[in-house]
Amino acid sequence: DVCKEVECGRGKCKPSINGTLPSYICECDPGWKQTFSDKDDHAHLKFLPCIVPNCSMNNVCSAAPSPAQEKASDTDQSAFDICRWTNCGGGSCNKTSPFTYDCRCSEGYFNLLNVSAFPCYKECAIGLDCANLGISLTNKSTPVTPTPSSQNDVNQ
Repeated sequence: DVCKEVECGRGKCKPSINGTLPSYICECDPGWKQTFSDKDDHAHLKFLPCIVPNCSMNNVCSAAPSPAQEKASDTDQSAFDICRWTNCGGGSCNKTSPFTYDCRCSEGYFNLLNVSAFPCYKECAIGLDCANLGISLTNKSTPVTPTPSSQNDVNQ
């Protein structure tokens, strides 16, 4: 079952009923969409994960490309290479299996919802209306500052 290997983000994997490749589609949860528009003319890209929230994202402040922006074509990549179609925002795509990947964020960027398969954004990019989807500025992980007693443990 291919759906055991597939990460659909905020969506559910369903086996493809028409026998095309890849053999699955991702159906998005309410409030989420795939990297490309979900219009009928993109029906052949339904294998993409649901990682784009339907809320205000200010890509200008983060200097990350818009999720709808097309990436330059890489002639060495298969049309079904997951990183060919994945937009990691302010990060880079790392293929972890034929069907999975993670987004490695550049300095100052954080994975949306602290999920490595989601795009990387700066805090300033997240609109107030994103809270309805569970997205807020507190999703990033904060570095742990060592206490004086733990410093002593390290130095001994």
